Formats: sequence, C-alpha cells, structure tokens
Amino acid sequence: MTAWMERPSMAEALKERRRRLATLVEGPTVLWSGQSIGRNYPANTYPFRASSHFLYFAGVPLEGAAIRLEDGRLELFLDEPGPAYALWHGEVPGREALAALIGADAAYALAELGARATGAATLPVIDTATRAAQAQLLERALAAPHELDGADRALAKAVIALRLSHDEAALSELRRAAAVSVVAHQAGMRVTPKAKYESEVRAAMEGVIIANRMATAYGSIVTVHGEVLHNEQYHHTLTPGDLLLADVGAESELGWASDITRTWPVSGRFSPTQRAIYDIVLAAHDACIVAMKPGIEYRDMHLLACTVIAAGLVDLGILRGKPEDLVERDAHALFFPHGIGHLLGLDVHDIEDLGDLAGYAPGRERSQRFGLGYLRLNRPLAAGMLVTIEPGFYQVPALLDDPLRREKYADAVSWERLGQFADVRGIRIEDDVLVTETGTEVLTAALPTQAEAVESLVLAGA
Repeated sequence: MTAWMERPSMAEALKERRRRLATLVEGPTVLWSGQSIGRNYPANTYPFRASSHFLYFAGVPLEGAAIRLEDGRLELFLDEPGPAYALWHGEVPGREALAALIGADAAYALAELGARATGAATLPVIDTATRAAQAQLLERALAAPHELDGADRALAKAVIALRLSHDEAALSELRRAAAVSVVAHQAGMRVTPKAKYESEVRAAMEGVIIANRMATAYGSIVTVHGEVLHNEQYHHTLTPGDLLLADVGAESELGWASDITRTWPVSGRFSPTQRAIYDIVLAAHDACIVAMKPGIEYRDMHLLACTVIAAGLVDLGILRGKPEDLVERDAHALFFPHGIGHLLGLDVHDIEDLGDLAGYAPGRERSQRFGLGYLRLNRPLAAGMLVTIEPGFYQVPALLDDPLRREKYADAVSWERLGQFADVRGIRIEDDVLVTETGTEVLTAALPTQAEAVESLVLAGA
C-alpha cells in the first residue's frame, strides 16, 4: 500500500472542485496524469510525479491514468495492473477501488477513452510520451503549455482561477508539508556544528522529510555558496566563518509543496558583517509580511522589499543615494536580482507550467528591467492565496564584476566598502505566507527568523 492511500479521503473536496470547474468551462475536459520518465534506460525511472492539474481534480497520483470531467462528473480511465506489476511492485487496488477513493462517477479501461474524448479540452503534461499520446487521441496538435489557445486556453484560465486560492483540503496538506519542512530545517541547523560537508546537512534535512513519508518538493539547496541561487552541489567543506544557505521543502504524499529558506552561520555565530546584512534581509522579509492583505499588489511587495534592502545598504555605506532612486535605477538588483517570491501549491512555483498566464494578471507582461525581470507573480493578492516571501542579498561575481554594470553604478556603489563584507556570499530568508481575509498566516512561523534564535538552534548541536 502506498503512503498516500492512508491519507483521509478528499472525495468531497474533489467533487466541489469539479463542480466549480463546470461553472467556468463548457464541454468536456480530459486530463492525463503522465508516466514515469527513464533516467538512463527505460526500466530505471525517476520517481513518478503526477501532473498537478490531474492531481487537483483526481486527488491522488495514479500513474498512466486519465480523467474526463464534464458537468461536475468525473470518469476515471485506468488499466488494471497485470500480474507482472504485482511481481515487481506489489499488490495495488483495482480500478473500481481507486474510483471509489476519489469519488469518480464511473471507471473504464484506457482504451475506452478515445470514444469519450471527442472535442475535449486539455492541458499538456510535461513528459513527452504522454503528450504525444494526448495529441494522437485528441487528433490534434497540442500547443506549448504557455501558448495555449481556443478551448485549451479557456480551460487553463479556469484552472488558474480555481488554483489561485486554496480550499481547506488543500490548506490541510500545505500545513502538513510546512510542518515537516520546519522540523527538517531544525535538524539541519542542529547537525551543522559537527558536519564536515554540506552533504551531511542535506542528508539530515531530507532524512526528516523521508521519515515522514514525504518527498522533497524540489532539488534541495544546501550550500555555503548561497550566491548561486539554485545551487545543487553538496561537496563543499563547512568552515567556521561560512554562512550555510538551506532552501529545502517537503512535498506531501498527495503532491502539495512547501518552500522554506534559512541562512545560518556554520560556527553558530554571525560575524558583525554577516549580522548586519542578515538583519537588512530580515527587515525586508518582515515588512512585506506586515503589509500583506487582500487587494495589495504583489509587485508592490517586491518593491517594498527592494526599498528596505536599498535603505539598509545605504545605512551600511555600500550604496549611495536615496533608496527610492536606487530602486528606480535597479541598483539594488546588483545584490537582490530575483523576485520577492511566487505562488505555492501543488507546484513549488505553482502553475508555472502555464508560463506567466497564472503569475501575471490579464493585460500584464513581464518587465524587461534588471530589477523586475525575474518577478514571478504580478497580480493583486486575494484571500486563500499562498505565496512565498523570500528577500535576499547575494554577491554574485557575474553581476558585480560585469564592466558595464560597474560603470553604470559607479556613483551608486562603494566598492571599497562592499569589500569589507566579503564573508557574506548569500543570505535568503523565506517563509510560506497565506493571505487571509484580514491579513496573513505564516505557515512556517514555527521556524525562527531572528538571528539570535537561529544561532541558538545551531549551537544546540555543538
């Protein structure tokens, strides 16, 4: 029995999602779960991860399955596992049992889908084999996920409208994933003083996630080179004086994600320069969370963080000028080049398989500005939305050593003063924040952000 089968049934919540979809789209919808992808040969596969759109309406990760939705009804299409499957993978429930688990109205073999898929809208899955099968069965070419048109685009917009705000069933899963991630980060902090390599800290953190029968929601980042934003190398030695940046999140058995980043000193104590920068990043983090509420533009949250960071760097003598002017010139982006965060749900960057269709409100396009080009979310906040808030400070050689940028910002940056902060490669502080009717709920609040509390957690393992 797989771990997800022991989770409480979400059948009623799934039925309500299907009912709501029926009010937004006309005609049938067919969604595929996808299949395992081979690592280096077909029989040696990566762990299966079902399409998030399939999961949202079917609830459980059934490999090689499809669902047909129309007028609030769900039909499951799934072949019965043969004797060979049981030999290698163990006994699993049959099609009818799985249909009952998810509250399906009917269940059929996959071969019966063809006659029921005529004129259906769909959303392409990621794996190429299943996407080819989609196109063949629907007898039409499928556009790239971010270039959908016609009924498929209408379906995408409807699914986005539903997934932007989470129902209670989703929030229950998201809170579970967040709670496990908090414990994982605590374990990572405690093991750091006695660890020799980054890999040991990663092992301690992911061990907690695995022990709770979850998976990582993305490739873990556990590194003393925090200036590499998506660093997935774990071989570096931990040396007193280094900062360790850990961006690690659990994914529940049903596919719901969490996403937490903390940065802590390997020695258990921040140096004065590290503490000064850390407090600036924390001030930006806290200011955004305090300001969040329904109706607030997420882009404004990003600009608030940029301004707080710029002001802090001016106070330290690293930047020169008025913070607002520095942000307008994108000078802050030398040290904070990415956006303040992103949507969070079934995907760690939720619904980004549809490009900016979900992240950007209708009529809005991604900016070409240095300081705004990586903003993943640009729409007003609404109750039920779960977003990350993750400001940072990084000394990225590719940015700071670029002759054109050094010339452009020669009057804005004190390079000599910056050199005194060489022990700060990268700092990021990230929490998962739910927008409520009156403000926010920080799902990851149990993991401290204050520098003294972080130091205490690390020193507890010394």
